[in-house]
Amino acid sequence: MPKATEAFRNIGEVSVELGVRKHVLRFWEARFPQLKPMKRGGGRRYYRPADVQLLRGIRHLLQTAGYTIKGVQKILREGGVEDVKRLGCGPDAGHDDKSRVRPPPTPPVPMDAPRQLSAAEIGALRTIVAELDAVKAMLDGGHRAQQGDQAGRRPKRAAARS
Repeated sequence: MPKATEAFRNIGEVSVELGVRKHVLRFWEARFPQLKPMKRGGGRRYYRPADVQLLRGIRHLLQTAGYTIKGVQKILREGGVEDVKRLGCGPDAGHDDKSRVRPPPTPPVPMDAPRQLSAAEIGALRTIVAELDAVKAMLDGGHRAQQGDQAGRRPKRAAARS
């Protein structure tokens, strides 16, 4: 028999409902001070319906919308808990669907109009190229040295068995 929507839920029930492991829920409690489940004897957590809704919004932002922990913290600070809860009510914020889709990659910048680089950017790129050339030279030199060391050696023979 399913629980009423206004009933408190333990961490296992919330974990199953959201498709998020228990240790992740505990981690989110540490990262998001707005999330405060009621704790009973022995440290057992009981989540209110508002806590579950907030968790649903946090899960949506982190796992579907692609936000970082810091990004979600900023949204909670600036927009408030109610904004995040509303996101948890959205159509893609439901139960775990095992096919979490990452946001599509940003389209590449069109190459029609090349961007003008600043002198600092050009200098930084030249420094990077010089460093890469130095690493390549070191790798090429080390590779040649190994080949030279092994050139005059005979291959090892397996020990003769009697």
